[in-house]
Amino acid sequence: MDESTKAGGFAYLFEKFPSFSQTFCFREVAEMRRQGIKCPVYSIREPSGEPAQDFPEGLREAIMYLPACFHEWTGSVRHRRKTLQHTVPKMVKRWGDEVEKRRIHEALWLAEDFKRRGICHVHAHFAGLAARTAYWLNDLHGVSYSFTAHANDVFCDEPKHRLETMVAQAKVIATETEYSRKFLQDLFPKHAGKVYRTYNGIDIGRFRPGAEKSAPPVIISVGRYIEKKGFADLITACARLKDLSFVCQIVGRGPLEEELKNQAAAMGVADRVQITGPRSESDIIEMLSRASLFVLPCVKSCDGGSDNLPTVIMEAMAMALPVISTPIAGVPEMVIDGQTGYLIPEHDPDALARSMRDILSDPARAGEFGKAGRALAEGRFDIARTVQTLRDVLAQHEAFLPPSRSILSSFWS
Repeated sequence: MDESTKAGGFAYLFEKFPSFSQTFCFREVAEMRRQGIKCPVYSIREPSGEPAQDFPEGLREAIMYLPACFHEWTGSVRHRRKTLQHTVPKMVKRWGDEVEKRRIHEALWLAEDFKRRGICHVHAHFAGLAARTAYWLNDLHGVSYSFTAHANDVFCDEPKHRLETMVAQAKVIATETEYSRKFLQDLFPKHAGKVYRTYNGIDIGRFRPGAEKSAPPVIISVGRYIEKKGFADLITACARLKDLSFVCQIVGRGPLEEELKNQAAAMGVADRVQITGPRSESDIIEMLSRASLFVLPCVKSCDGGSDNLPTVIMEAMAMALPVISTPIAGVPEMVIDGQTGYLIPEHDPDALARSMRDILSDPARAGEFGKAGRALAEGRFDIARTVQTLRDVLAQHEAFLPPSRSILSSFWS
């Protein structure tokens, strides 16, 4: 029997999968499959130039990549041309231009494969390219869809009028924090009833605190080298602490790498602030285990973008590290000020330096923060729990129910 039939006619659709910067996506799929939902995974693009990662065993075999060029597709050329002729003007009317017409090709290709596999519902991550393809799959063939909204995809990237069309047609919109749930419900009050908070999760069992700490103490931060991560403020804060002995490791990759290295050199801390580049998940876990403090001073970027629920913070909490961050979006749902770490104002390297000094100079307090953070991570962000929440939400809206053969026949007739 086809895996998708056993899964209840459910599949995932991603823009690019698996991706180094979206570990929460492949963790969710792997856990969904561990729980017995053998859902196929479709990816519109193949990853390229990605750092080596520890992807779960067997996951790559579940992935189906869409054609890079649809000119070579052997599907019905006549049907596609006819569909494009009447659908592209509809797209222009709704979304303002036809630059998205590749989404129609993708939807038609998926429709053929979904029919073969008996797939009736598709779930995407991010209110972006994959969700837009799912929208046209629904428009043209009635395949229902849902998506998980994250951060910039709804905060600033997706035009409101286009986002509203996708929200209106979706069965369910999951989003990763209470902050973003309220944001979307306020933005689209008519559709508030189908917006749910479903946290991203981590495999708590992979994060085991207890390794011997490095000396001198290590401050660690992880994320893309982009404005909203606040790494420039972290480097400035480190420069305020030249009297302390420590090493700060900033793990990731991105367009600001050279700028951050130059800043560290200009401030005289290049010897203690290491811009390490990317590392695998296993490497990051090892680095977290030997660190004394995790810092991610998130900020709102110039275009209004921000983090929402940085996965690396829950990973640090799971490793029983005290955490310093800022009260941006959903971060306060992770870092409880004065209990699991400190929340400091964004763009305030002086306050950041004071908080870093406080934790580095008080190991007992650091231990209390770390213990409380581990307990919160176990109770709120264990992936078995978060995936079950998503499954419950989808099932509540009949997006995740095993269809009978008669329903499948009727659906695709």
